[in-house]
Amino acid sequence: MSALLERIGLHGRQRPDAAALADGRVTLSYRELVTEIGNLADLIEAGRVGLLLDNGVPWACLDLALRQREAVCVPMPGFFSTSQLSHLVRDAGLDLIVTDLPDRVAELLGSPAADSIEIAGRTVWLFRPAASARAGMGGTGILPTGTSKITYTSGTTGQPRGVCLSGAVIESVAAELAEAVGAGPDDRALSLLPLSTLLENIGGLYAPLWVGACAQMPGLAECGMAGSSGLDPMRLYRALLRFAPSTVILVPQLLKVLVEGVVAGQPVPASLRFVAVGGAPVAPDLLAHARSLGIPAYQGYGLSEAASVVCLNRPGAERAGSVGKPLANVRVSVSADGEVMVGGRLFLGYLGGAAVNDEVWATGDLGYLDADGCLYLTGRKKTAYATAFGRNVAPEWVESELTGHPLIAQAAVFGEGRPFNVAVLVPRSAVSAEVMAAAVRSVNERLPDYARTPRWVVAEAPFSSSNGLASASGALNRAAVAAHYQQHIERLYG
Repeated sequence: MSALLERIGLHGRQRPDAAALADGRVTLSYRELVTEIGNLADLIEAGRVGLLLDNGVPWACLDLALRQREAVCVPMPGFFSTSQLSHLVRDAGLDLIVTDLPDRVAELLGSPAADSIEIAGRTVWLFRPAASARAGMGGTGILPTGTSKITYTSGTTGQPRGVCLSGAVIESVAAELAEAVGAGPDDRALSLLPLSTLLENIGGLYAPLWVGACAQMPGLAECGMAGSSGLDPMRLYRALLRFAPSTVILVPQLLKVLVEGVVAGQPVPASLRFVAVGGAPVAPDLLAHARSLGIPAYQGYGLSEAASVVCLNRPGAERAGSVGKPLANVRVSVSADGEVMVGGRLFLGYLGGAAVNDEVWATGDLGYLDADGCLYLTGRKKTAYATAFGRNVAPEWVESELTGHPLIAQAAVFGEGRPFNVAVLVPRSAVSAEVMAAAVRSVNERLPDYARTPRWVVAEAPFSSSNGLASASGALNRAAVAAHYQQHIERLYG
């Protein structure tokens, strides 16, 4: 029996009328949630089930029902391209797709045939892919024993890869996260990221339900989100004021928008007590600015192979510039060459690959631990480079400094084997070349000479998953940016 479902059942007996799930259209009490999970578990067959739905109560109910049914849940990010989704269907060998986007799935599968059911007053459709549509590596390859969920990352190169996780590991993260942030039954979480992302799934849904709190998950458009990187700031502010959350999870770009809104006169929601920030490197100046404005922002760090959250700053134990201390059952160490190693609870393996039996996972991230056990990240092992003068540069560090400036939204830095670094910059708004030059100069003044970017070019468009230049969390697809702007970069050196 799932420990999370046991907790939900306990809340259903002890606090049956307390709100468990809400999305602005419908609210389910814990008693109603227990009933809904049971009913759906009887309707949904076991196997590998893909969920392609907007945020909302139906997504959460289906996810929990699949856990009770002991089926394999495969969240399908709506921001994935058709090519990526087609790969996911084949790779995962899906037996069923549940969706509120029937036209998209019909086009994806080449078949309009589907059944429909009602969940919390909303219609969803059930598609059963033909054998030819799902006969991929995952369908015939290895599914590690004990797999409860397969989470697909957007990938920095090639097609997304399925990370297989056990229910026990996922639920242990939810419990540890709830304890770390001091979550309680009076909390109200608000999901601003897609529930198909592992971080939001665990932090925005499972952790609140673990403690008997309310998980709020309105449709993404209602929160101002469009695709993977589109955002309407005013809708975001209205959602924060309407749902009055005590906890939210933000990627750095969302935190930056929130900070800019407060600077422009928007109020900091009085209900907020904990804002977790992760998914991509966060500029130290941005975090400091947020805290100075009264936004209780705390940086964390994780990866899918360690079930999302590894380290987190928390009230009374935060350390500026670090990603915090490891959660309760995680072991973090640093190898002789500076690579961050994680152990204690790991994934089962990649779908279609061999099971992972190692007790420690090499993350590919570079960093160090201080005397108190706080982790500091300095870059990626595979992206760190040496300049023509033999100086080692972690581009993520320089990019973090650049995006900490109010006028710079995104940055990609290059310079391997070159006499100096260059950058491709995305401005926050339309500004003149002179203004951007002044912004870059102000950042360079804070950096050592070997880390400065004396030459740069303004990007044609923001880096996003839709153009393949970033992931949904905002993490840079460095190779794609380098390829796309190769001629511009060469001219900067010319």
